[in-house]
Amino acid sequence: MQTRKIGPFDVTSVGLGCMNLSHAYGTPPSAEQGRELLAHALDQGVTLFDTAALYGFGANETLVGPVLAPHRERITLCSKGGMAGVPGDDGVLRRVIDGRPATLRRNCEDSLRRLGTDVIDLYYLHRWDKSVPIEESVGEMGRLLQEGKVRALGLSEVSAETLVRAHREHPITALQSEYSLWSRNAELGTLQRCAELGIAYVAFSPLGRGFLGGDLLDAGTLGEKDVRAAMPRFSADNYPRNLRLLAPMREIAEQADCSLAALAIAWVLHQGEHVIALPGTTQRKHLDEDLHGAEVKLSSAQLEQLDALFQPSAIAGSRYAAQGHREVDTEEFAPQV
Repeated sequence: MQTRKIGPFDVTSVGLGCMNLSHAYGTPPSAEQGRELLAHALDQGVTLFDTAALYGFGANETLVGPVLAPHRERITLCSKGGMAGVPGDDGVLRRVIDGRPATLRRNCEDSLRRLGTDVIDLYYLHRWDKSVPIEESVGEMGRLLQEGKVRALGLSEVSAETLVRAHREHPITALQSEYSLWSRNAELGTLQRCAELGIAYVAFSPLGRGFLGGDLLDAGTLGEKDVRAAMPRFSADNYPRNLRLLAPMREIAEQADCSLAALAIAWVLHQGEHVIALPGTTQRKHLDEDLHGAEVKLSSAQLEQLDALFQPSAIAGSRYAAQGHREVDTEEFAPQV
């Protein structure tokens, strides 16, 4: 598989986001199934693995750490802090965004312990806590780097302006944000700014949270624990309108002799040499399709067809509901109604 640069690291152009193994998309697989998928990714040559303190409220780091430990010298291990589970008065863990320096330090040290490693290769601020200047959060992350607890710094879901402010405080190695054919907010500024500053753009959800894989034909089947059930694009009104995009996309996939998933990954990778795709899955078959996307070469005509088909104005619904939008700092297209 082709490799690309994330700062000092050479990584496969398609990595593995480990969130799905513990968190967010309905009932997660068993721990044994999760370990099997991680082992398969390693066997297929994947060298970029991404987790976070939030995922499963620490359970994901506990899962992936022992599997990846024997391979630490040949992989790049990423995690995130600044958004984690905090117990309420009733003892139930709830997601809290907290970018205060002391919290980030505690998050990092907890992640190191759960992962069973002395150093995290790439450590992200999962969400910018807007009550804390970005310089304060990044400054503390820089001190973690100086102490040898992390090797490089990243940000997630921030705007180009915030990225520049953070980069002035301490060099940022990677920006991780959603980017796919149906979530093209990166093109409003951050994609270009990353290229200018030599920052890798790590595109999470390059399959549009499963939509672009073409298997989810009825969003009404999503369970209550699936975060997509509350996302406007998956609503009963919007999802049927979005499904209409898949038939012409499938025609392009047939021309390229690949699956819809591989086509979606290939499109992301064609957006710049600084772009890395970070899909997540629980199934070996889907992982193999995602990895094949790195080998698919698209013609300029096919890229133009996909760009035209998935213009932001063609997408029904915004990518987050109101709460989600308040939690991110990204530039956004006006949602279609």
